[in-house]
Amino acid sequence: MNPALIDSAKAFVKSRLEGAESGHDWFHIERVWKMARVIRKMEKKGDILIIELAALLHDIADPKFNDAYHDRSADTAYDFLIAEGLNRDKAAQVKAIINHISFKGGIDPARIDTIEFKIVQDADRLDAMGAIGIARAFNYGGFKNRPIHDPEIPLQNYRSSKEYHASAAPTINHFYEKLLRLKDLMNTDSGRKIASERHRYMEQFLQQFFREWNFQPRND
Repeated sequence: MNPALIDSAKAFVKSRLEGAESGHDWFHIERVWKMARVIRKMEKKGDILIIELAALLHDIADPKFNDAYHDRSADTAYDFLIAEGLNRDKAAQVKAIINHISFKGGIDPARIDTIEFKIVQDADRLDAMGAIGIARAFNYGGFKNRPIHDPEIPLQNYRSSKEYHASAAPTINHFYEKLLRLKDLMNTDSGRKIASERHRYMEQFLQQFFREWNFQPRND
C-alpha cells in the first residue's frame, strides 16, 4: 500500500472536479472509492493499490462534460501516476481499468479479466443504483434540462456510445435503458448481493412514480 500516493490522488481529483455537476463530483468519487474497498474486503482478493487508484481516478475527465465524447480520464490518470513515481506497469493497469469501466450505453468494449477491474466497475455501477442512483439520475437530467418523463418518447436501444451520450431522452427512460440493467451486469458475488437490494428499491420507486403519474391509488 502507498498512503502518500493515495493522498496525492485524492487531492488531485478534488482539484480537477472542483465545481463539477454534483452527480459526478468528488463525493461520487469518494463513494466509489469506499465501495471498491468494501467489495475488495468481501472478495478477499485484488491488488488494493490498483483498485484504490482506479476508483479515485476513474472520472477525472468524463466525456459527458468534455468535447466529442472522448474520455480523457485514462490518459490523465496515467500521466499523473507516472509523474508521482508509480511504475509503468501498475500505471498501465490503472489506465486499462479506467478505459473499460464505463457503461457506454451497454456497449461494452473488450473486457479486462482481472479482479481489480471487476471490483472497480462494480463499485462505479453500484453508485448509479438505489436511492443515490435515483438522486443522481434526476440531478443529471436537471443539469441537462431534460424532462422528468414523457410517455410519447419511446425507449431506445443505442447502437453506439456516441448515440447513447447524445441522447436527450427523459430521465425515467434512463432507468430502463441503463439503471435497471446494472444488476445483471455485476462482476462479483459481492457486487451482485449489494446490487440486488438497490435494484429492488429502484423498482419500488418506479411503481410509486407511475401510480402518481397515472393517478392510481394504492390498493393496500
